Amino acid sequence: MRTIRLVSLGAVSSLLITCSLTATLAAQNPTPRKIAVSRTFGNPGQVGLFIAASDGSDEHPLLSSEDSDYDPAWSPDGSFIVFTSDRAGSADLFLVKPDGTGLNQLTNDPAYDDQAAISPDGKNIVFVSTRDGGTSTLLTMEIATRQVRRLTSGKDGDFRPSWSPDGQWIAFSSSRNHAAPFAHGRWERLQLTDLYIIHPDQSGMKKVTNRSGFCGSPRWMADSRHLVTYCMDAEDTLATRMANPDPGHDTKLVSIDINTGALVDLPAGPGVKINPSQLPGNDVGYVRKDKADPGGGIYYTSGKRGPRGDIRTASWSPDGKHVVFHKRLSINFPALSKAFTINPNYELSLTGTYIPAFSPAGDRFATNSRPSPNPFGASLLVTNVATGRAETIYQDKDRNVLAAQWSPQGNKIIFSIGAFGAFFQGFHEVFLKPADRVEGGAQIAIINPDGKGFEELTSGSGNNAFPSFSPDGRRFVYRAFEKDSYGLRIMNLETKDVTTLTKDYDNFPLWSPRGDLIMFARLVDEAYEIYTIKPDGTGLKRLTYTHGNEAHMGWSPDGESIAFASSRMGFKDEGVYTDAPQPYGEIFVMHNDGTHIEQITDNQWEEGTPAWQPEGALQVALQK
Repeated sequence: MRTIRLVSLGAVSSLLITCSLTATLAAQNPTPRKIAVSRTFGNPGQVGLFIAASDGSDEHPLLSSEDSDYDPAWSPDGSFIVFTSDRAGSADLFLVKPDGTGLNQLTNDPAYDDQAAISPDGKNIVFVSTRDGGTSTLLTMEIATRQVRRLTSGKDGDFRPSWSPDGQWIAFSSSRNHAAPFAHGRWERLQLTDLYIIHPDQSGMKKVTNRSGFCGSPRWMADSRHLVTYCMDAEDTLATRMANPDPGHDTKLVSIDINTGALVDLPAGPGVKINPSQLPGNDVGYVRKDKADPGGGIYYTSGKRGPRGDIRTASWSPDGKHVVFHKRLSINFPALSKAFTINPNYELSLTGTYIPAFSPAGDRFATNSRPSPNPFGASLLVTNVATGRAETIYQDKDRNVLAAQWSPQGNKIIFSIGAFGAFFQGFHEVFLKPADRVEGGAQIAIINPDGKGFEELTSGSGNNAFPSFSPDGRRFVYRAFEKDSYGLRIMNLETKDVTTLTKDYDNFPLWSPRGDLIMFARLVDEAYEIYTIKPDGTGLKRLTYTHGNEAHMGWSPDGESIAFASSRMGFKDEGVYTDAPQPYGEIFVMHNDGTHIEQITDNQWEEGTPAWQPEGALQVALQK
């Protein structure tokens, strides 16, 4: 019997409820409904474990895996390493010897388990888990018996625990008692955290820092009184999430006295410095994540260098002579690859591109290509589901393509074309007033699936985007950001007449396959929430009330259900490690009236833009 999470929204809040999925329910729904999503980073095989001498020599893989292995922790006696892997489906903890032998799975739960730290005697671990209601809290486990106990609770997120050398304390970072405000002029959420300590028996919780910014990944120094950590301003918690952050977002390495709260800066030089650890000889090793010369990798406060590359977390052997770490790897993205879901009613696939949209027959899907170092030229692709072959059917080297949708007859694809700097140029675009959202303008275009018949349907200086056909194919709805106004518009394809549907800050409109509703995301009360409205402008209804980010929706083929991305479960890790703008993004499904909400994903990666594959579509051999 598996467990799934069902979420029911009340008038002002949502509540995550755990319930059992019985064999009877499974029999009523024998064929899982298929949903494809885009994952920004953390795709299978995109991170892997390596081990090397502390100076970077003799670097080699710790394990051979086509899945993702990450977040290693070396035991205090040097005999084993605990790490996280997606190889069994969900994120679980594994144990292995430093020579790569003796692999042993420690946890086996559909929830997310990660970020383990080992007790000084090597008998217990503390780790982050979403087992208690879906948000990240801390659990402890006795390795020999696998007995698990709750250490912390709450809904705000606890991260990156560390066990003191004397065994008396566990330190961690936490967003408890902190909101997650929008970044300046953006829609992404900032991550504010402080450091806490707690006894392993749940007693004596104490807040160590009191900042309006961020401190994370606390690691104990040898005296069990001081912590070494990295800190930054709140606004920098967005920029440092990029795989190669721009210069000017340096973090600080500091030591903190847990008794007095006194902070002392450590001499570590410039750059985005993360994941510090004290080593023998009072040296501190850390990971640097930035594109400035001399680049990313492992550094030491003594001035020495370690392994180089896109390294994210590292853990040293007790004598400091060796280091185990995970880093980014280059992979070839398949057209569709099967992904783990906590809900057996659904079959989840990842796409190698962004914003998938299936044809009515389900045999093809349209996407736009991923952002690249070139800020322009993102193309429109059509991929054959059976073969995985993608064909570029449109590209403009001076503009970008975004958010394609198929006509109900499958003979046309409608999409938006413009600069879209907010999406394709990192975080360099900010929006402080309505006119900023124009972004140089964008238009709605239409094309045949074979790349012929291109035509621009809109004109003017506004930013027109995210078009969606009516079921009869005669009209489409789209969002319009103009100099002095926002809202949704409907165009008649025959007459080109445009009518105004809404006048608020609305985005991502999608026409229901049944034709009775148009759903969209609206900025309200400093949050993005999902609404529906009838095509004639009546019947406006708010479906979500989480006061977070609810967006990137998709209709089921029958119009009964809505898949969407949500921030309601919050951060599950410190964002700097995730290499994604919105790592709090999880996929949910709800009924079209906002009821019966089911959680589909539960991980620390950013997943969004879900698309339903029509029933009866071709069966394909998805890569495991």
